[in-house]
Amino acid sequence: MSYDYLFKYIIIGDTGVGKSCLLLQFTDKRFQPVHDVTIGVDFGAHMATIDGRPIKLHIWDTAGQEAFRSITRSYYRGAAGALLVYDITRRETFNHLANWLEDARQYANANMTIMLVGNKSDLADHRRAVSKEEGEQFAKENGLLFLEASARTAQNVEEAFIRTASKILQKIQEGVFDVSNESSSGIKVGYGRPQGGSGLGAIAQRGGCCS
Repeated sequence: MSYDYLFKYIIIGDTGVGKSCLLLQFTDKRFQPVHDVTIGVDFGAHMATIDGRPIKLHIWDTAGQEAFRSITRSYYRGAAGALLVYDITRRETFNHLANWLEDARQYANANMTIMLVGNKSDLADHRRAVSKEEGEQFAKENGLLFLEASARTAQNVEEAFIRTASKILQKIQEGVFDVSNESSSGIKVGYGRPQGGSGLGAIAQRGGCCS
């Protein structure tokens, strides 16, 4: 399927916060409760329609363990968007956000759009350790988009990826990105929209689930 633009994404955050589950829910519309820890990086792709335009998303799901940090850092370069994920039931994953954000600011394009995602919102009633207000405040202080989501129920999963893409498209229209330089912007100009319109479709090439 042809597209107007291709956006490169990266998903970052501590191990076990559900990064791979978010990606699997977005690309395959399913939840896999039993999973392997991501080793290095996994990949998923998805076609979406943003403001009437066909946009292809290439999404790199990175390992959260410190041992793979150097590999993860190489994927920041040339990413147009990022999902920075924490687990609302584990306070330490929220406390580590500043470290992840520091890496993103250091290694990624300065214009990269970052969506902060508080995952596992389906567990909020009885296991919440981080309030929604804290997430909103961290996002506001650091210029991030913000949503709480659940990879299990799919709540706000598609919204997290689509809102990020919409913001990237807005930046393109405002001239923020140099789309002629794909390696630095994480944006590839496509060959125009297909005839007959474009709907939502998905392909995924990956393994594992939650990282």
